[in-house]
Amino acid sequence: MKGFIGKGGIFHLKTPHKQSPWSEPKIIIVSFLSILLPASVLLTLPLFSQTGLSFVDALFTATSAISVTGLGVVDTGTHFTHSGKVLLMILMQIGGLGQMTLSAVLLYLFGARLSLKQQAVTKGALGQESSINIRRLVILIMLFTLIAEMIGTIILAIRWVPEFGLSEGLFTAVFHAISAFNNAGFSLFSDSMTRYQDDTLLLMTISLLFICGGLGFTVVADLFKWSKTRHHKLRLHSKLMLVATPVLLLSGTLLFWVLEKNNPATLGHLPTGLQWMNAFFQSATARTAGFNSVDIAQFSQPALLVMMALMLIGAGSTSTGGGIKVSTFVVAILATITFLRQQNNVVLFKRTIAWNTVLKCLAIIVVSGLILILAMFLLMLTEKASFDRVMFETISAFSTAGLSAGLSASLSEPGKVIMVVVMITGRIGPLTLAYLLARPTTTQLKYPEDNVYAG
Repeated sequence: MKGFIGKGGIFHLKTPHKQSPWSEPKIIIVSFLSILLPASVLLTLPLFSQTGLSFVDALFTATSAISVTGLGVVDTGTHFTHSGKVLLMILMQIGGLGQMTLSAVLLYLFGARLSLKQQAVTKGALGQESSINIRRLVILIMLFTLIAEMIGTIILAIRWVPEFGLSEGLFTAVFHAISAFNNAGFSLFSDSMTRYQDDTLLLMTISLLFICGGLGFTVVADLFKWSKTRHHKLRLHSKLMLVATPVLLLSGTLLFWVLEKNNPATLGHLPTGLQWMNAFFQSATARTAGFNSVDIAQFSQPALLVMMALMLIGAGSTSTGGGIKVSTFVVAILATITFLRQQNNVVLFKRTIAWNTVLKCLAIIVVSGLILILAMFLLMLTEKASFDRVMFETISAFSTAGLSAGLSASLSEPGKVIMVVVMITGRIGPLTLAYLLARPTTTQLKYPEDNVYAG
């Protein structure tokens, strides 16, 4: 047996001579495309768009929604009809929860049972062991999602119902609650949250929504067990996420404030308290959420570099967010420290991390780097844009972050297709695609060991 880490967690593959036509990577990709392509066709219809969309633009938008990226080639608030916005909400919800999770929900609603294959894929997508009760887990995930989005909607409605009226204000609150929790980054406002950069309640509510969504359903399920009985010990992954998430949030906040506090185009014109609030918002949203409360295009080069690093790290495994994942980044750092200290095992919280997991994390980083380099090279051939804009936009698409430095709106047709492939790859996971193309094999053959000189 071999395994790989995808966007949804750890999946196991059989050797090719035993592999069925519907292996886990194929199920993930086919289920993704089976929703993406019909949604793209729908978005070209007059019912969903005010002035119509070409198929490429509709494909780009649908991909951005279902991959919970948030990049757009048109203004969401003015271009789409009410029905179009509802369709985007559905796609964001599907993308955030994952197709396999929602498939399980639908089957349960109609009284059907999941096949053993479907159960295995769903458990793998949620990063769970084979012994877990998948029905109970899916119900927990749905309840957590609905409760979080409902609370977010109520708080956001407090601000937007008085401003827009009951119907429009409530719809705006629901749309942004779903978009924020699923780390999608779509906003009905052309300037995202920039007009509300002095509204602490709105910024904090939206921040907490995509932080909760970005923790990962594995962590949520683990915390739920821990809350029911203190005898349950948190899993190593949960401990890692609960420590690394605030460290990354606070580090990003501090760096953004230091780098932008004197920039009048971003934070410099705000009082100190609001500077810290907006720095925190941008630190949280950089972790693949896609909203912005200041003009990203006006950020200094060092701040853009920090944002690209945070986007690439991303959120937690089995979460609504993207990126290479926090756990992948932490394990790679720990492996590097282990090597420099000339130790034999990678240790975290008095637990040894399996070398197979370490190798997978390193493979994710290498494959992700190769995909980004190829995508940036192709975009430099098709687009008339500076290197920093191409780099920022490509990392944002791959990490499903959705933050834009202005390139997405002016992409050529080939450029849009390239970005669509990058967003899909970023959402399903680079190793999912790599395993599908490479057709991994196992062998019992072992050759004599030898050395190459590295470094």
